[in-house]
Amino acid sequence: MSDTPSVKTIFLASEIEQCPLDQAAFAILPVPYEKTVSYGSGTAKGPEAILKASEQLETWDGHSNPSALGIHTCDAVDCSGEAQTVLAGIAKAVRSILDAGSMPVVLGGEHTVTYGVIQGYLDAGTTDFGVVQIDAHADLRDAYEGDPLSHASVMKRIVDKGIPLYQLGIRAYCEEEKAIRESHPKIYYRDADDLVPTGIQGIQLPEDFPKKVFFTLDIDGMDPAVFPSTGTPVPGGLSWYQTLNLFESVAKQRQIIGFDMMEFAPIKGFHAYDFAAALLSYKLMGIVQRTSEVH
Repeated sequence: MSDTPSVKTIFLASEIEQCPLDQAAFAILPVPYEKTVSYGSGTAKGPEAILKASEQLETWDGHSNPSALGIHTCDAVDCSGEAQTVLAGIAKAVRSILDAGSMPVVLGGEHTVTYGVIQGYLDAGTTDFGVVQIDAHADLRDAYEGDPLSHASVMKRIVDKGIPLYQLGIRAYCEEEKAIRESHPKIYYRDADDLVPTGIQGIQLPEDFPKKVFFTLDIDGMDPAVFPSTGTPVPGGLSWYQTLNLFESVAKQRQIIGFDMMEFAPIKGFHAYDFAAALLSYKLMGIVQRTSEVH
């Protein structure tokens, strides 16, 4: 059975018309993939919950109106097959968005999805870029429970392709991951115990970090006080405004070429978290809109 919703929900459907893909600045791609979660479940329901909650958003995000640039909501990726098949489908969908000249905004799903997203960029001929990650976990295990395509291994798969990585807010990792971080020349990081107690609002990327950045945001990178709606919550995470400000600090230094938001697991009856996830994705679009002229 496919995890794809039978009726497509459009982002901000209450406020805007669906924009053609080749005219849209942002292309929302729902990917309800969940196969390797290792604690709580529910991330497969995340994309649809975010899309439905987006109907409650205002088009004015407090600073600008990113919807004015055009938003297209793509069909959800069919996540019913084996991991390799699903990842290939994600890559194909992302490449189609890039070929149309739009920016992927991918809603997951477990974090394994990001590997398919990055493959889509590579397939489209985008090679000179880095990844910036907000997360509670390093996701650098070579395999987890014997699976190299686990959500706990997604960043290892990405750096294995030679893509530089900057991690933010990490606070849960094993000795294997610690060794990889310390020995790998293209992995940079500022962990939660550095960022959170002093409320750091921005980072400075290394001079040699690529000029183009894909940003991946795992909801568990934020503190459970903000988002308990995730399968693997860890105390001591980023706050709402700190997350936005860290993203903006990266966007001001580099060209954001796309972003994703992973591991959101709705809690039945607590629609505030669905709305917060929808608002977060929209505010990130707004930051991209406002900083794009810098580059």
